[in-house]
Amino acid sequence: MQPAKPLFALTLSAGLSFLAATQVQAADDSVVFGVPAWPGITVKTEIARQLLEPLGYQSQAQDIGLQVIYQGLDSGDVDVFLGAWLPAQNPMLEPLEADGSIQRLATNVTGAQMTLAVPDYVYDQGITSFADLDSHRDEFKGEIYGFGAGSAASEILNKAIDEDTWGLGDWTLVDTSTVGMLSAAKSAIANHEPIVWVGWKPHWMNLELPMRYLSDEKNLFGEGNGASDVRTLMASDYAEANPNLVTFFNQFSFTSAEQSWMIQQYGLDEKPVAEVAKTWIEEHPDRVESMLKDVTTLDGEPAWPEVKKTFSF
Repeated sequence: MQPAKPLFALTLSAGLSFLAATQVQAADDSVVFGVPAWPGITVKTEIARQLLEPLGYQSQAQDIGLQVIYQGLDSGDVDVFLGAWLPAQNPMLEPLEADGSIQRLATNVTGAQMTLAVPDYVYDQGITSFADLDSHRDEFKGEIYGFGAGSAASEILNKAIDEDTWGLGDWTLVDTSTVGMLSAAKSAIANHEPIVWVGWKPHWMNLELPMRYLSDEKNLFGEGNGASDVRTLMASDYAEANPNLVTFFNQFSFTSAEQSWMIQQYGLDEKPVAEVAKTWIEEHPDRVESMLKDVTTLDGEPAWPEVKKTFSF
């Protein structure tokens, strides 16, 4: 495993110059979020910001790349990150966790997964696992649709093809883009045709498409058939200085279906992020109250009564 700083060296020049211009020192009343261009994390971050504002916290959402976020957590330029997808990001996280720069807090999305998916009518016909694919190769034209060369999913599937895992040696990976892959899935579904593609949740595809995930006893996409752990990360020095926020973020979590809804509303339907976040908050008062258990305002008052004054519960 490479040490942390060389891992980020090639991407820091532009990112850190941006951070330097907007740097906010860690303080009891300020929170700097690192936010990559991912709809689910964008909405989750906005929900956190709207809940923390009535408590007296000033927050910023810095739109920067993933590697720069990790370097920012290491240097203290970023305080909180809500999108540590594990094990995929372990090569970035583990060195910084080992040297004490980052603390791993709670899982903030439950039920996350990436593996192969098919339309529900294909699944209902008995194609329910990776093991079933090759006996139906001609129906699928020997093609699996992916979302981009160089992605972790692409590497996994190309290795499976090279090693003839599950009989996929004579299959082809059609690597386009997320938009291209899902367009192909939509077209096949509209015509009631077989198709297999890389699916994941949370994502709006789980709400918009009639789809099922295939089982895989060999766990090509990782343990639990591609199960992922989405963690909140906090800079260690910041965590030690702000135990109230550690309490909050250890209780700040969503289901995969809830984040799929956020991605649908913001990423697909293009509603303003502030509106999507406010809607979720006001439709889930019990959940919000549980997130604020034992959390206080900066003045030491219970958080929940202050938040109730701000929103229409």
